[in-house]
Amino acid sequence: MFISSTSTHKFLSYVRMGLSGLLLILCSGTPLWAADEQQAETMINNVCSTCHKITGEGESRFNLKAPELMWAGSKFQKDWMIGWLTGTEPLLYAKSYRWDQSQQPVPHMTVSHQEAEALAGYIETHLQDPRVKSNAIDMSTFSKQEAKFGEEIFTQHSYIGCHQIMVNGKKTGGPQSASFLNSGKRLKADWIYRFNSNPPDFVPHSGEFVGDVSALGLRYVTGFIATRGAKDFPYYEPWKSSAFDHPSVEHGAQIYKEYCSQCHGAEGKGDGPAASGLNPKPAVHANIPFEKLPMEYLYNVIYYGGKSVGKSPLMPYWGLTIGGKQGVADVIAYLKATFKGGENAVKVAGGTGPSGVCPQPRKTKRAPGKFRNMQNPLPQNAQNVKAGATLFQETAKPLACMNCHGIQGDGQGPMGAALSPAPRNFTCGETMKKLLDGQLFWIIKNGSPGTGMMAFSGMPDNQIWQLIQYIRSLAK
Repeated sequence: MFISSTSTHKFLSYVRMGLSGLLLILCSGTPLWAADEQQAETMINNVCSTCHKITGEGESRFNLKAPELMWAGSKFQKDWMIGWLTGTEPLLYAKSYRWDQSQQPVPHMTVSHQEAEALAGYIETHLQDPRVKSNAIDMSTFSKQEAKFGEEIFTQHSYIGCHQIMVNGKKTGGPQSASFLNSGKRLKADWIYRFNSNPPDFVPHSGEFVGDVSALGLRYVTGFIATRGAKDFPYYEPWKSSAFDHPSVEHGAQIYKEYCSQCHGAEGKGDGPAASGLNPKPAVHANIPFEKLPMEYLYNVIYYGGKSVGKSPLMPYWGLTIGGKQGVADVIAYLKATFKGGENAVKVAGGTGPSGVCPQPRKTKRAPGKFRNMQNPLPQNAQNVKAGATLFQETAKPLACMNCHGIQGDGQGPMGAALSPAPRNFTCGETMKKLLDGQLFWIIKNGSPGTGMMAFSGMPDNQIWQLIQYIRSLAK
């Protein structure tokens, strides 16, 4: 599987093709044709075909001048085609499509909006590929968590070596092939899915990579590509589905007994038979007021496992095992009905409890040297502290910091009493003055092995620095 490096339909400049007469007509303002299908077909057959292959089978790019168009209607979104033909879309190749011949990008010809609409309409109607099936991937049920998994696949399987995406607010990846900065505006999801299934079906002997991913992995990476640049994409929120309208506490109790109690214990005390060999220890559910935790977090940690939310990979992904959304809905209902925290909290073995101890005994791993030498690059001001407060209390993903560290930062959050060791008490000035900026940055970005501190790997660097400014403001 790989991401199409033929994902643009780029014309070469007419000057280079020797069609100076045609170029003169296009630039003169004289209408070349009325916007109807027959004349669009004439334009495609007589002009576009001088660079693009219109019919036949796919072949190596080294035999072509520009990407094939015979399946362009299955591949490109109509609105993007109109923008591309009128010159309002950015170039797709930082190099030339034929990078073996030139390292310079080649601009595409432009036409009027009326002409572009006619061309795009004809392409979408007539240049279809029967191998691309409608609704091959259901994007109406594609979630942010799946997009996150898709990004991991995109990076880990080296697709980023050829295609650029935005990472941490920066263009990242190889500029050799088509840009994916806005691929969600350009490519149809069903095309991406079919192309990714086996790229050589479309572009044989062209440097395209076939990746080894599962069927779910294919869905994840396809959806990830199909949402790049689509800022208003309506991500699916499964915890708002009908499965959660009438969950069964009784069925949830059965699931808990059969699966969760192995680690978390029959009464949620973190003392299941597997717990003695685990580090970090399983969360003590008996100490968590589950009603106070965000549904998004609960759904993701149960369905997709601890790793999905930056926590321990020792927590398996249970969604496929316990009956999908309905099983997750039922076990969450059981957790909320059974575990309330507060006065019912039990002592966590080996833990100090979220009591605001100052200083806290700690054996946190030391950050690598390059991180320890880092200093907060943001100016110390009220604006950054306020932004950090919002992240800490409300918006940080996968879980707002206050859920463990408490609204005051003293380690007394809803989940605090469930963790061993207890969450960091940020109000302790004696502790905080010893922690370097770079150490804090590294822990937030990567988590803290052996503790309940999750990794916020997807948080942009500037937000981490804002968060650090706020955390330091809590110290007394």
